[in-house]
This record gives sequence, structure tokens and C-alpha cells, in this order.
Amino acid sequence: MATTPNPAHAYFESFLQAQLCQDVLSSFQGLCETLGVEAGGGLAQYHKIKAQLNYWSAKSLWAKLDKRAGQSVYQQGRACASTKCLVVGAGPCGLRTAVELALLGARVVLVEKRTKFSRHNVLHLWPFTIHDLRALGAKKFYGRFCTGTLDHISIRQLQLLLLKLALLLGVEIHWGVAFSRLQPPPQKGSGWRAHFQPNPPAQLANYEFDVLISAAGGKFIPEGFTVWEMRGKLAIGITANFVNGRTVEETQVQEISGVAKIYNQKFFQSLLKTTGIDLENIVYYKDDTHYFVMTAKKQCLLRLGVLRQDYSETVQLLDSANVDPEALQRFVRAAADFATHGKLGKLDFAQDAHGRPDVSAFDFTTMMRAESAARVQEKQGARLLLELVGDCLVEPFWPLGTGVARGFLAAFDAAWMVKRWAEGAEPLEVLAERESLYQLLSQTTPENMHRNVDQYGLDPATRYPNLNLRAVTPKQVRELYDLAAKEPAQRNDKTDSGRLGTGTQEALLRWCQAQTAGYPGVCVTDLSSSWANGLALCALVHRLQPTLREPSDLQGAGALEATSWALKMAEQELGITPVMSAEAMVAGSDPLGLIAYLSYFHSAFKDKPPSPGPVSQGPVGTSSAVLFLGKMQRTLQRTRAQAEAETPSTEQPPVPEPGVPLTPPPQRPEAGAEALCALCGERLYLLERLGVNGRFFHRSCFRCHTCEDTLWPGGYEQHPGDGHYYCLQHLPPTGHQEDSRGPESPELATPGGSLPSAPSLPTVPQEGTGPAGSPSQPTRRLIRLSSPERQRLSSLSLTPDPDMEPPPKPPRSCSALARQALEGSFVGWGVPVQGPPGPPSSALEDLEGEGGESSLSSEEEEEEQEDAELDEATEQALLMFAKNSGTLNKYPTWRRTLLRRAKEEEMKRFCTAQAIQRRQNEIEVSLRQLEEEGRNLEQALRRQSSSPEQQKKLWLEQLLQLVQKKDRLVEEEAELMIKAQELDLEDKQRQLDQELRGYINREETMKTAAEQQAEKQILQKLVDVVNQRDDLIRFQEQRRLSKLPLGASTQG
Repeated sequence: MATTPNPAHAYFESFLQAQLCQDVLSSFQGLCETLGVEAGGGLAQYHKIKAQLNYWSAKSLWAKLDKRAGQSVYQQGRACASTKCLVVGAGPCGLRTAVELALLGARVVLVEKRTKFSRHNVLHLWPFTIHDLRALGAKKFYGRFCTGTLDHISIRQLQLLLLKLALLLGVEIHWGVAFSRLQPPPQKGSGWRAHFQPNPPAQLANYEFDVLISAAGGKFIPEGFTVWEMRGKLAIGITANFVNGRTVEETQVQEISGVAKIYNQKFFQSLLKTTGIDLENIVYYKDDTHYFVMTAKKQCLLRLGVLRQDYSETVQLLDSANVDPEALQRFVRAAADFATHGKLGKLDFAQDAHGRPDVSAFDFTTMMRAESAARVQEKQGARLLLELVGDCLVEPFWPLGTGVARGFLAAFDAAWMVKRWAEGAEPLEVLAERESLYQLLSQTTPENMHRNVDQYGLDPATRYPNLNLRAVTPKQVRELYDLAAKEPAQRNDKTDSGRLGTGTQEALLRWCQAQTAGYPGVCVTDLSSSWANGLALCALVHRLQPTLREPSDLQGAGALEATSWALKMAEQELGITPVMSAEAMVAGSDPLGLIAYLSYFHSAFKDKPPSPGPVSQGPVGTSSAVLFLGKMQRTLQRTRAQAEAETPSTEQPPVPEPGVPLTPPPQRPEAGAEALCALCGERLYLLERLGVNGRFFHRSCFRCHTCEDTLWPGGYEQHPGDGHYYCLQHLPPTGHQEDSRGPESPELATPGGSLPSAPSLPTVPQEGTGPAGSPSQPTRRLIRLSSPERQRLSSLSLTPDPDMEPPPKPPRSCSALARQALEGSFVGWGVPVQGPPGPPSSALEDLEGEGGESSLSSEEEEEEQEDAELDEATEQALLMFAKNSGTLNKYPTWRRTLLRRAKEEEMKRFCTAQAIQRRQNEIEVSLRQLEEEGRNLEQALRRQSSSPEQQKKLWLEQLLQLVQKKDRLVEEEAELMIKAQELDLEDKQRQLDQELRGYINREETMKTAAEQQAEKQILQKLVDVVNQRDDLIRFQEQRRLSKLPLGASTQG
């Protein structure tokens, strides 16, 4: 006799498999009705469902939820049993917060104005978020959750699985209802309510709550909260989702965890040359869709017709009326096809919520950040705790992949605050703890949090090392406790909290007198005429760098010659960039410029005590990043010039473009002449001046001649042929005239056309298939090294000693890191790098254990054993190591573990590059603001007016303070460029090393003449890169030693 199927089991299976919000809600409602349980009843509802649904498919889920709810912090669901919460917004952060509050035993009501989840965009997950969701049974709701090496999930799938969890844990959810405003209690004894739109049910309209948590996105922030605006340079992001047919060919396409122009210019140069597309970065993930996100250049979008017109206002620029949808689709298809080598085939767009192709351009120039994470309002004796989570707390910077991870951390912190609130802690104490946690949020990375993610919980001490919950005191948060419910004054810009030195004219003069004392013929009595003969400046430079020529050697030279020499030496040996010409200094025509220039010396060397005489014991040395970049750039220019001089060229000298004048030579302004920009010819005010090779420019004018991007320190060169300045990506070869319009054809290839594929990631050439050099390649100097010498050079380690070890050097791709990890990551477990003796079994058993969870059910273990697709070179390297170690069949999950580790390192590197770029953009905006302030002050000072002397002194002091601010920003900008150089050199060395190994592994007798020539060229390039990295490491060590207390650097 056949058994009658249990309808509750069918509803539960439908609930687990549902992929639409409406299906989730209807199946859950059917399950509750079948079991006779009232939905939205809190943890009591969960226990009733678990007790009545004795179904094999649900047991593993109950086990996970019981294990989580059994943690002591939740007190068996009684920690917040008398607390009523309202959560606004059913995004991932709002739902995750609701789940935590439900586990604490609070009554939770969640409202969401939408009626479906439709966002296909993919979120990067940190290791702790993956573990957290797995521990809540994520794989039960979404079987493909983070299988193999996957570390991401679409927003829609994440919302669906969190929605199902919230429903099971008794959260009451209302759809199609928008929060409007708070309704204070009308009289004592009543509580806080809210107004909703359009027609809320009576039970929601009358719901009184103690806690309001806003998770409704950056556009909705409750009254009373102040928001800071963090602006950067114009940044245009583009997202696109293509249909994922899950074919065999699609599954074999490798994801791109992130590639940035900062450290992989070759890829973006090929992309630009092939398609005309100019990008800053690109990311590709596979989930429900093929998801691409990239940052595009505005000029490229205009040239390719994606943007119809150029507007200064970003809102107008990216308005739908100004974006050509068909051109945007062609643009994204071409970029995606190139990045995936054309292996995805036909790229059909997925549909968004409105049935349109899911592709959009957005602006992330400005990001919002709340000044505080929480507030307390009290009226009629009723207290209300208000908290922010998600985007309305901090808008994430998408290239860093921090949005959902920091969003979950904020959700935990918010729930912890509710627990403390329910325990009866004083409001100011609770607020102080929350703000202390909020200070940590923007600093969190996977590297600086606790390593053991198994121990993560609601208690902040389990997540944050070195936690200080008293970093903010109750006294500092009094303004967040609003007894009268008054709205504080809004403030949009963060003030500069750093105190500046006075920088007065008198203090500067005294310092200059002390530094130049004792030099024959030098007498500084003022900041104008005393510097006209050039000797005072020569003395100052010599005092700070005694290895240079004595000022007495220049007494016979003219004032102009001496001043020119001093300006040049100050720039090349001290890192002090001139802000005025030698002619203006000798003529005394720019007294403000001289004062500003001398203030740069004071700012850089004010902590150096003056020597009693003109002779010092040794060079001062400087840790200036500006100085290091200048020296590196000059060295590279000399090296390139020597190489080109030794290379016979058959090309004709460049012919100037008609109508485009050559860059004019340095002009010598007459006495009293105003400083003018060498490009636009307009007047240059002090803070606007950018000195390059003895000429001065507006920062806004000093841009790449091809792409019109800002030229960063150490990231540009002047073309000797046409005299224009170019970024390194667009620098034309000598003898070649670059068309400033970029690629000749702006037409994008369609997916059906023959679009050349992107350059593949570097792989080691196999025997018999070494790369063939081109006979037309230029000859290089012959360097004869033996094979052992070449082998040692290719594996050269640049780590001087353990105390000065440089930052980690992750490889350029997931495949490369997997190969490196095979040799490097096992060393700590006693595995030899070379040679076949197998590793101890315990080592790989530990690694095997990393690959999955011991508590997984059998069906989840099957999912966990899925292996990611590998390219052939990586597969061969993995198999070879496994065979040599005797572990091929015994420990199958180590391959997945290594690849997951590789993706984490690749993502960390990409995030580093994007953080550098974002900070560069913020600095550019800050410098622009300083220039505007300085222009106004300088105009007031230069104006012939009857202003009181006291007022003029005040203006001058303010101007010098701005000069100091600019100096600090320029130094930080140079430090960022050094970090970018480090990433770029790592990438180049790794690529050259792989290419050189391909040649070295072949017999000399088997190489053609062209291959031998190519090998010599690669070897020379590798030598150059190694030398540059060596210089960079020595500079970093010098900076480290300069920060030690006096005498500490000589010990040990």
C-alpha cells in the first residue's frame, strides 16, 4: 500500500528551491498553515516548525541553526526577549541584521518597498562571510554556494537565502511597504511608531518599537544623522550581466578576480589598440549570470559614442538621455569578449527588473559616509535607539570588494548594540561602544581581523584583535543622545583635525638665517633681496646636502648661473621642486613665490638642527618619496636613451603634425613678468604651479597628450620627438608620431565579428615551442652569462634580511599563484622546494582539512568536492607535484584549497591597486580645492590695497599653511606612486622570469638566432627590473631607518 505524501514535506522542498520572492513567501505560508503555525512568531515559531517537521531533508538545516542559536551570547533566545525592532530594507545587510536580532529573541518586523529581488550583480565574499553563511545552512538553500574556489554570490541569491533564514527564524516581513517617517509617542505610556506608504496593514501601522535599524541604502538616512561626502576624481563604472547558459565552454572560461592598469599595463594597451576601449580595471565573475564590472575613461566613452555630449556635471553626463544604450552594449560586449579571449561565445544580456538589457553606467565619484552609526532619541519618557547598517552607513567602494563583508560586520555590531541596550546599559555608554566599533569598520581587511573564522560571533572581541570599546568616551557622544529630538546642524565636509605649524614669515626667516650662518659672503636679512645673488640658496642647499659644491666655488659665477645650479640641485638631491624660475628669483619679481619656495625647505628639514659651521660630517639624506621618484624617472630616461642610441633605426625623424606646435622651450621671463603656464599661457598662482624640467604648468593642464589623464609623479615621460608629455601607457616609441586622437577607428567589433582575443596570461613555454623572436627586433648590448648564472638571476631573491622584508609579492594571476603556492606554501610544513621526497602526510592532511568542513552532510560534501576548471599549464604543474609527492589519489582537495588561496591573494592585490587609485583621485580633488583657496589669498595679497599690515600678515600665514598642506599631499601622492611602482615591477619581473625560464629550459643547440636574440633582450629587461626593485627596497629601508629614534638605527 503506497504511503500518502506529506504536504508539509512538499511545501518545505518548494520553499528550499524557490527562486522568486513570491514563491518563497507562498510556499512558506503553505508550510505554516499545514503545520498549524502562525508565521512571524519569532523563535517560538522556529521551534514549533522544527518539532513538527520531522523530515530527513530538514535535519541538517536544523542542526546548523541549533548550533548557531546555542551560542552563549544569544542566551537561548532570551537576550532581547522584551525588545521590539523595526528593520527598514531587505537588502543583504538588512536581512542579516534581522537574522541576528531574531536569534537574540527580539521581535523583528522588516519592511521592504520592493516586491521582488532582481539584482544580478555579484558580490565578493571575504572568508569569514563564506563561513558565516555556510554555518547558517546557505548550501541547503543554494547548492552552488561557494563550491570549489568560488568566493562570490549574486545579490539576488544572497537575498533569497537570507530571506528564507529570516522567515524560518520568525521575522515578520511586509512587502511593497515604504517607511516614510517616525511618529513620536503622543503621550506618556505610549511608544514610537512609524508612518508607512502606501497602505500598510493595521498591525504594522500600530506597531510600537524600541529599535529602528535603517538598511534602506544610501539615499535613505533617518533625520538627525549627519553625512560626510568623500569626493574623488570623476570615476565612471559600468556593470553588465550576460546570460549564463552553463555550457561546457562557459564553465571552462576563467574568472578575473580583478586586473588593474596600475600593475598590468600590457593588457590594457592591447585592449586599447584592438578595440579602442580605454579602461582602468575590469572584474569578471560567474554566477547566475556572467557578471562584468569595469571603470571606463570619459574621453573613451565620448569618442566611441557611448556618451553623446560632454558635461561638467556628472548627473548630466550620465543621465539616461545622454547615454546611447546601443553603443553602451557594444562597448561592454567588446570589452567582455576581449577579456575572456572570445570564449563565452554569443553574449546575450540578461534582463533587469524592467525587462531591459542588464547593463548600466554609474558614477562612484562621490561616496557618502555617516558621521555616526547610531543615535538615541527620547520623548514622553520613551527611548528609541536608531542605527544604520549597509550603504546608508558607509557607501562601499566597489573595486575593493568590501561592501558585503563590512556590511555584515556592521550588522553584527548593530545587533551587539541592541543586546547591550536590552541589558539596560546607559544610553551614552552604549553609544560610545558603538562609535568605538564604527571607527574600526573602515580599517578592516581579511588580514587584520582574527584569523580563526570559526570563532567569529556576535561579540566584537571574537572578530576584532586589539579591540578597545572605550576608544570613544560617553562624554564625546552626548550630542548623539537627543532628549528634545532636535535635529543637529548639518555638516557636509570633514574638517582637518591636524594642527599646522604657525609657518610665519618671521619664523621662516630665523630658520633660514640659522641654516646659512657661517658661509662666507652670505648674509640673510630678509626673504627677498638677500637671495638675489644665488649664494644664499647655494649655502642652504649645501648645508642640507654637504656632498655638493661649496658656495665659495660659485662666487665667481653670475647670480643667474648660481641660482640655476641651486634650483637644480635642490630638486635632484633634496626633492624640493621649484615653484619659480631662476630669472624671477634673481630679479626679485616674485617675493611670494620665494617665501613659498623656502617654506618647502623648512617643512622638509625643520627638524634638522643647524650645524655650527659650513662643513657637516656627512650627507643628511632624505626619505622623500618625491626625490626617489625623480631619481628613478631620470635613471629610466637615461637607460631608454642609451638603448635607443645603440639601436640602429631605419625610421625617419618625426614630422610635426600640421597645426600642432612643438612644445616650446623654456622661456626666460623678464623681471616683473607674471608666471605663465607653459601649455595654456594663463597666469599661474603659487599653489597652482607644477614644475617639470624647469617649466611650470597648471596641474589641470599637465595631462597625457593622448588620453588626457592626469600625469602622476614618476608615471610620465616627455617624448623627444614631438615634445609632448605622455603617461607610460601611451608613450609613443622614439621616431613614431602618436595620433592624439587614439585608435583610428572608433567602431567597436561586434561579438559576431572577428575580435582578436586578449593577450593570454604568461605560461611557461613547452619544449619545442619556445617563442620565436622577430628578426626585425632591435639589437641590444651583448651580455654573456653562463646557464647557471642565468638560472640564479631568474630566481633572484631581493629580500635583504628579515627585518627589512618587503611586502608580500602575490603573482599576477590565479594560475601563476597556484604554481608558486605549490612550491612556497608547503615550505613551512617541511616540504622541500626541489626534489621528489614527499611531504609528511600530516602536512597534506592539514591542508586537506582546510578544503572543506568536517560537519558537512553527504550531499554538501559532494558539492564541496567540485574542482574548478584549470588551464593546461596549471594542471600539469599540479599533477607533477602530486606525482612527486605521492599524494595524487590520497588528498584530492588540496588543489581546490591552493586555488582558493590564490584567488584571495589575487583579489588582495587588486584591492591594493584600487585603493591606491582611489586615494590618488581624492588627493587630486583636495589639491584642486587648495589651489582655489590659494588663488583667492594670493590675489588679496598682490592687490594694491589699503589693507592693514596685520591683515596682510594673517593672509600670508594662511597662504603658508596652504603651502604646507599641499606639500603633505604631494608627498603622499608620491608615496602612492611608489606603491604602484612596486606592484608594476613585481608583475614585470614575474612575467620576464617566466619567459626567461622558457628559453633556459631548452638546449642551446636547439635555439634559433632569433630566439637567442630574444633571450638576451629578456635577460637585459630582467636585469633592469631587478635593479629598479633593488633601489625601491633600499629606499623603503632608508625610510624605515629615518623613522627610528636617534641612535636606534645604529644598534643591532
